[in-house]
Amino acid sequence: MPTPIAGEHPLTLYVDKREIVTLMTLGQAPEALAIGYLRNQRLVKSIDEIAAVQVDWETASVAITTSAPIEGLEKKMEKRTVTTGCGQGTVFGDLMEEVDSIKLREDVTLTEDALHALLDAVRRHEAIYKEAGAVHGCALVENSASDSAVGPKISTSSRTSDGTMRWMRSRAKCGSTAWTARTRSSNTTGRLTSEMVIKAAQMQIPFLVSRSGLTKMGHEIAAKLGVTMIGRAAGGKHYLLFTGKHRFRKTVAPTLMA
Repeated sequence: MPTPIAGEHPLTLYVDKREIVTLMTLGQAPEALAIGYLRNQRLVKSIDEIAAVQVDWETASVAITTSAPIEGLEKKMEKRTVTTGCGQGTVFGDLMEEVDSIKLREDVTLTEDALHALLDAVRRHEAIYKEAGAVHGCALVENSASDSAVGPKISTSSRTSDGTMRWMRSRAKCGSTAWTARTRSSNTTGRLTSEMVIKAAQMQIPFLVSRSGLTKMGHEIAAKLGVTMIGRAAGGKHYLLFTGKHRFRKTVAPTLMA
């Protein structure tokens, strides 16, 4: 089934030949994105301080030349805070090389009944969202057996999806066997971006489910790694299976496959 997928492209921002950050973007208006980022971060006060902006999609970079060197740039770069918002920057470095070596477990499956049970359970656990909104819910689901996830054991969070991933990883680093994720699924109300797919794969999570959609780069990485990715699972019996169909088991009437 032909399905529209939002674009997602890494764009590395350079200012006066100094690498600042890699932003994920839809690819539209990259010049405005770069200038807006510098303005929002208070690195420049007005557009008059910018002499030139050059975008090169072959190298996925945007180079900004200022009229005069930014005062105190080195000091400002010493302390950078990653926010909980969806538009944060991500510096990839050698991350993609690590991702290429990931092998996910193939001997586990997710049944359609278990998928619907998961979606229903997450809806019932979203206390903060129901009261105040402004957050994404995220759940980690443990398969009850090696070949199914019927009767899922669910751990939920109303923090950001990215924050939940970080928390899960910190538990794993502390040696908690309860968070060995090889047979687990991750469900989020937010979109499945490349960052979410990569973090799940690093933790050996073979299933990703989203109430929302996904991005082009998220889809490409999930397909490459064999992640079973399900999106647009907003409720009822409707969802789209995007990648990793070999782990999914139909138990009700046929649905659409993207």
